[in-house]
Amino acid sequence: MKKGILYFLFLSCIQVSFAQNNLLWQGYFSYNEIKSLAQSPTAVFAASENALFTKDLSTNFIKTTNTVDGLSGQTISVIYHSVKSNKTIIGYENGLIIVINDADGTVINVVDILNKELPAAIKKINHFLEFNGIIYISCDFGIVQFNLATMQFGDSYFIGDNGAEIKINQTALFDGFIYAVTVNGIRRANITNQNLIDYRQWTTIAAGSWSHIASFGQDLYAINSAANVSRFNAGSSSFVGIIQLPQPVLDSRATASSFIVTTSNTVSIYNSQMALIRQIDASQIAGISPAFMAATIINQTVFIGTKENGLITTSLSFSTTFDNITPSGPARNNIFGITTSSKELWAVYGDYASNYNPYPLDSYGISKFDEKGWFEIPYEKLFGAKSLAKITVNPNNEKQVYASSFFSGLLKIENEEPAILYNQTNSGLESLTFGGPTYIDIRINGTAFDKAGNLWVTNSLVNNGLKVLKTNGQWQSFATSTIVKDVLSSNFNTIAIDKNGTKWLASSQNGVIAFNESTNKFKNITEGTDTGNLPFRNVRAVAVDTRNQLWIGTTKGLRILSNVNSYQSDDQMTTNPIIIVEDDLPQELLFEQFITDITVDGANNKWIGTADSGLFLVSPNGQETKYHFTVNNSPLPSNTINDISINSITGEVFIATNKGLVSFKGTATAANDNLNNVIVYPNPVRPEYEGAVKITGLIDRANIKITDIGGNLVYETTSEGGTIEWDTTAFGKYKVASGVYMIFVSAQDGVETKVKKVMIIR
Repeated sequence: MKKGILYFLFLSCIQVSFAQNNLLWQGYFSYNEIKSLAQSPTAVFAASENALFTKDLSTNFIKTTNTVDGLSGQTISVIYHSVKSNKTIIGYENGLIIVINDADGTVINVVDILNKELPAAIKKINHFLEFNGIIYISCDFGIVQFNLATMQFGDSYFIGDNGAEIKINQTALFDGFIYAVTVNGIRRANITNQNLIDYRQWTTIAAGSWSHIASFGQDLYAINSAANVSRFNAGSSSFVGIIQLPQPVLDSRATASSFIVTTSNTVSIYNSQMALIRQIDASQIAGISPAFMAATIINQTVFIGTKENGLITTSLSFSTTFDNITPSGPARNNIFGITTSSKELWAVYGDYASNYNPYPLDSYGISKFDEKGWFEIPYEKLFGAKSLAKITVNPNNEKQVYASSFFSGLLKIENEEPAILYNQTNSGLESLTFGGPTYIDIRINGTAFDKAGNLWVTNSLVNNGLKVLKTNGQWQSFATSTIVKDVLSSNFNTIAIDKNGTKWLASSQNGVIAFNESTNKFKNITEGTDTGNLPFRNVRAVAVDTRNQLWIGTTKGLRILSNVNSYQSDDQMTTNPIIIVEDDLPQELLFEQFITDITVDGANNKWIGTADSGLFLVSPNGQETKYHFTVNNSPLPSNTINDISINSITGEVFIATNKGLVSFKGTATAANDNLNNVIVYPNPVRPEYEGAVKITGLIDRANIKITDIGGNLVYETTSEGGTIEWDTTAFGKYKVASGVYMIFVSAQDGVETKVKKVMIIR
């Protein structure tokens, strides 16, 4: 017999401390894919992939909760709200449980099932049943008790044949018994039995594969995998079929007066006599074609969670009116490409595999975020452009945006309206040819504007892989086949353009390719000590910093070209690793890391995204790792970083992952041209404030000195970019006392100065 008694201490429940009152992070999540619903008499709770929202029906206030608030970036499988304890419990596919105390917002991670010595594939949480303060957790391996008051686990029930693991889809209480529906029959046991860890105490009363069970009124109902709804016959201890549904059931639940069954196309609502009183078909909802996931009823309102269209409401009485109450957000959480302008952020969702295969092709729209919220350009307006992987804003005209399709060409958007799709018929863009004469496949990826306003474009798997759309509307092509060894297997990624107008192209097979039209020469940096010294030829990211260094991210590490001017002087340019010292041992920065993106902020720091190790922020020379953000120490929803973009005005760093978009509000603002707009905030600094004082509006390399009113120096630094922070200590030793502090700012040459004051109140 397999015993699974879990007497875990409260210490096994780890509170997510980094998420509480964290002003540096912001979450931008999609709430469209509803995984599960829960309810109280006055609120509905909707869980999406890795976030949730709650609507208070008395105030109509909607509250969102995501990784910034302490949730995990893993996929949610079920949600439950305990009215008695005022706690919301979230179950995940990997076995994690999160408990939110709705009274004070405390978020607790419960990792006992996640860490349990069982195969990872059978830890999914499927259902929560509450009885006498105990939550019975249905998992893919069995049933686990959890005490909501003490936050401690009790027994685990392995009730498969001979005590083996068995997938429990749902449990229900009826007439003194606990019933469990499984993939191998319905089993029950007396709920008062003190020895339920013994599988022999559980009796199989129905064969077959069952998905749902619930007590409703005076009866017990179960649904099998063939979508047959059955009523329990207590006299014969068997289930008798009463309703045959045309589709598999995704969710069923009972309220005080209704039994609700949800399939992908219908929500069927039955009264206490199991008479159908309302059926809602997906076809009744105009403008969309929703796939239903779950439904519930509060008072006389039906709430329907959908797979892609969020949470929809309608009246229980027959109505043709449907309202969407989903919080504003991006269309999806798997955002592949982003870009920022001074006031906007754009996002696209098309992607390709690590080998640049865009199949299966994606048909998603484009999202924009500004001070008014999220705006969506639906796919139907995109002229059929599929797999949009990158997006670029014209720096000279922020109303003009270009989205790169890794299958259909280049989409131009003006004033939020798609204007034209450039393809092989109306531009210099080319389709790959090895698919045959009728196969059209135009793989556009990296794009970048030069100082003159021309748009440079990479076109993969063709002879002329570099294109430019000039300001006069004319296209010009350049033959990358002169340097690319195998055109039919070498894909391009990002482009960086330096102060000399040299274009640096990241390629999958040929390292970095450099080109300048003034010389009309292509040059190559690839692996090998004599051919560029890259760790690997597969380059995913290139970025030019403010010191004219080229940072190169490959699938196996990082390299630096010390000066981009070497394109003009050297026949063979050579890169170098950054060597750092850790634990008294020299080692290579980001050794063997799969680097997905590199972005330079206003202080010349480098934000480096990786495929599976999170996000790094390193100093201008790479010798100091200022931050290494992962899912374990930050609100990042995933360690897979797809793209990074920085708003140079606000310093907000946007991080797109495969499980959601978040931002970090650091000091990464661009330097100003003068000191006319120096601002100190907060001012005054009040006793309850625990953060740093920010001084913004600085010029690059400005000298900042802070003194007390008596002229005693307490802090001094030199700015890199437009913002610095002071932690209100005297050179990091102790907190300064209450009083007025003088801030003296001067340019490097001393010609321009500015004096500010800040009040500290302890």
